[in-house]
Amino acid sequence: MRMSEGVEWGIHCCSLLAALDDGETLTGGRLSEFFMVPRTYLLKNLRALSRAGILRATTGSRGGYRLTRPAREITVLEIVEAIEGVEPAFHCSEIRQRGPSGLPTTAYPAPCGIAATMWRAEAAWREVLRGITPGEIVALGRREVPAAQRALTHDWLARANADRA
Repeated sequence: MRMSEGVEWGIHCCSLLAALDDGETLTGGRLSEFFMVPRTYLLKNLRALSRAGILRATTGSRGGYRLTRPAREITVLEIVEAIEGVEPAFHCSEIRQRGPSGLPTTAYPAPCGIAATMWRAEAAWREVLRGITPGEIVALGRREVPAAQRALTHDWLARANADRA
C-alpha cells in the first residue's frame, strides 16, 4: 500500500507541534519552512488535520497551528485517516466470479480468501497505528535523533516564536 507524502508530513508536523511549549503555535509557513516542503500542499494537509479535530488554527499575531489535545491522546491512525480518508485500502471486486469458471454471487457464501487476507493485513496495520501517538514519536526522537539536530530544532523553534512576540 502506498500513502501520500502528506501522511509523512502530517505526522512530522503533529510531532513537532507536540514538542512545543503550552500555548505556542507554528504557522503553516513556518512548518513548511522547517520541513522544506511545498507550502500550498502542506497547508492542504494541515486543513485536513484541522477538519479532523487534530489541529486548531488560530489567528492573530501569535496565531498558527497547535494540537487540539495532548499528543498522547492523538493516534497516528487519526492523522493517516485525516489525510488519506477512512476508506479501506483494499477493495474486492469479486474477480473470482468472472471468467469461464465464475459462478453467481450466491455460490460464494464466504468472502474471497484474498480479500479476507488483505482485510486482516489492513486491520493489523491500523491497529499498530492506533497504538502510536505523536507524543511517543517525540520521545523516540529524543533517543534516536542526534543531539546536535535536537539543539538546532530547539533554537529554530525559539527564534520562530520570538519573531512573533
